[in-house]
Amino acid sequence: MAGRVALAAFAALLAAFLVLPVLAVVPAAFSARSFIRLPPEAWSVRWWGTFFGDPSWRRALLKSVEVAVLATLVAVPLGTAAALGLARLRGIVRRLALALFVGPVVVPVIVLAVALYAVARSAGLVGTTAALVLGHAMLALPYVALNVGVSLAALDPALGRAAAGLGASSWRLFRTVTLPLILPGVVGGAVFAFVTSFDEVVLSVFLAGPSAKTLPVRIWEEIRVEYTPVVAVAATFMMALAILAAASFRLLRRRRA
Repeated sequence: MAGRVALAAFAALLAAFLVLPVLAVVPAAFSARSFIRLPPEAWSVRWWGTFFGDPSWRRALLKSVEVAVLATLVAVPLGTAAALGLARLRGIVRRLALALFVGPVVVPVIVLAVALYAVARSAGLVGTTAALVLGHAMLALPYVALNVGVSLAALDPALGRAAAGLGASSWRLFRTVTLPLILPGVVGGAVFAFVTSFDEVVLSVFLAGPSAKTLPVRIWEEIRVEYTPVVAVAATFMMALAILAAASFRLLRRRRA
């Protein structure tokens, strides 16, 4: 009994160590002063008005949402197709293919950013939305493939054989049997893809331009000049959106269960 209590206390302390520094930006966003101090000496929503009243912050927010949605729309079909292909491979071929798809997660982002910047510059895409979408989709694709792969591993292959034995074509089999059963994995991959794209800063710094500046890039530029609570407002907004996306996914899974 004492061991279980000690383990629970250790887990609570570890969670507090990880979460509390992140949550510190929330009270900072409601500070009435022109500088960040915790806890705030006075409370106000003035910096929320500054955030939504500044056209540069609004443009960056809308650009982040646009890029995240487009990157998700690119990564989900490609990641689902990759997961379906990986599920049919066996042995060393499967391990090599899986390592290839997981590469963007393992390789440091700065290395990918430098490589993609060189490719995008040679193609004249630096500073465009297309470069951001393709780069973010590449980072998000492994999360989609892994999430869908987990759902495919739990799929009973006898269902597919039964549908094929009844004369269903490959497309009809996927649309009526496979896709509905792996839908939680597809939705989970989409959530991970959206959050990964929305929060990405290193790759965006290399590929963004004046007309394609995402919210993390705008935060980075603001921190380099001055560290006002408007940065905490932007960070709080990003955190709230990520939590909302994760909560929506868990609610969907619970309703399906």
